[in-house]
Amino acid sequence: MVTGTGPPPAAAPAASPPAGGTPTAGQVAARRWRASRGVLATLLALVALALGLAALQPSAAEQDLDPESPGQGGTRALAKLLERRGVPFYLARSADDATGHDASGGTLVITRPERLTDRDLAGIRSGRADLVLVEPPRDVLAALAPGVRQAGTSFEESDVPDCPLQAAALAGSVRFERSETYEVPPGATGCYRADGLARLVQVRNGERTVTVLGSAVPLTNERLAESGNAALGMNLADSPVSITWLIPDPPAPGGGSEERSLGDLLPFGIKLFFLELLVAVVLVALWRARRLGPVVAERLPVIVRSAETVEGRARLYRAHRARDRAAGALRAGTLERLVPLLGLPRSAAQDPAAAREIVTAVAQRTTHDEGMVWTALYGPEPADDGQLVGLTDLLDDLERQVRHS
Repeated sequence: MVTGTGPPPAAAPAASPPAGGTPTAGQVAARRWRASRGVLATLLALVALALGLAALQPSAAEQDLDPESPGQGGTRALAKLLERRGVPFYLARSADDATGHDASGGTLVITRPERLTDRDLAGIRSGRADLVLVEPPRDVLAALAPGVRQAGTSFEESDVPDCPLQAAALAGSVRFERSETYEVPPGATGCYRADGLARLVQVRNGERTVTVLGSAVPLTNERLAESGNAALGMNLADSPVSITWLIPDPPAPGGGSEERSLGDLLPFGIKLFFLELLVAVVLVALWRARRLGPVVAERLPVIVRSAETVEGRARLYRAHRARDRAAGALRAGTLERLVPLLGLPRSAAQDPAAAREIVTAVAQRTTHDEGMVWTALYGPEPADDGQLVGLTDLLDDLERQVRHS
C-alpha cells in the first residue's frame, strides 16, 4: 500500500538530470550551431556572389580613355588614326575648353562623362557640334540625350550591327564584352542589340546628332585592332569640320559634391550587395517568425498546483462553451483509469473495437446497465452545462464502483 507514495517518485527526478530537462553547455552550443549554420551559409553565399559581381566590374584607372595614354585602357591609337585624316583634332581637359572649339558640323567625343558637373552639361547642351557619349551615366543622358534610358548590362562579347546606321554597318561586327544597353526612343536608331536592347543609339536632339555608346572597350588600345572596333570608333568620331576629344580632369577634392548623390557615387557592386543583404534579412526574418524552435526545458520559477491548472482549463472550456472537448477529456481520462482496473491492455482505451468489451465489463461491476454505461463513456456531447455536470457525476460513480468491486 505504501509503494506508490514513498520515496521512489521523489528520487527519480534527482537521478535523471543529465538526460532530462537541463541541457549541458555543449548541447546548447551544438543546437545553436545547427540553427544558425543555414543563415551563415546563406550570408557567405551572398558575399561570394557580391564579390564575384564586383570582380566583373571593370577597374577604371585615371588614364583610361585618355588619348595621350599608351596603356591598355588608353585611346592613343584611335586618336592617332583620327589625327591622320587631316581634320583638326583637339584634346580638351575641361568642358570650357571643349566648348571653345565648338563648331557646327564638328564632333565632340566625350569620355569619362561621369566627371561632368551640371555647369559643364549646361555649356555642352548649348553647343552645336554632334556628340558621341561613351558610357554616359543617367544624369548625362537626361541632359544631352533625352529619351535614351539605361536598361541594363549585357555581357555578350561581340555582335553585328543589324541596323541602318552607316557608321555601324561599315564597321560590321564589334567586340563589346561588358556593355550598357539602352531603350531606343521613337525616331532613334539602335544598333548591336542584345535581348531587344541596343548597345549603340543615335538620336537627334535639335540640330545636332547624339550618339550613345554603351561600352568603351572598342575604343581602347587593347581592343582597337579586334573585329571592327577601329572602324566603328573612327566612323562615329569622323567629321569634315573638326574633332574634339573631351576627357574631363577629375574634379578637385570637394568640388561638385553637391551635384551628385551618394547613390551615384556608390559602385554598382556595392548597391547590389546591400540589396542582396536586405533580401536575405527579410527572408530570415520571415523564416524565423514562423518557427517556434525546439522545446527548451526550464525550471519553473514557481510551483503551480495541479488543481489550479485544472480550474484554469475548465474556465477556458466554459468561456468558449466547448462542452464537447470537456466531455471528451473527461471520458478519455475515465477510460484510461478504468481499463487497467478491468484487466484490459492500456491500448484498449483508445481502440474503438474494444468499446463493447469495456462497456460490458463495466456494467458487470456496477449497478448501471450497458445502455447507461455506453451513454456515459461513448455517448453524444452534453447539450448544456447541467448535462455536463451530470456526466461528470456519472463517470465518477462508475469509476468508484469499479474500484470497489
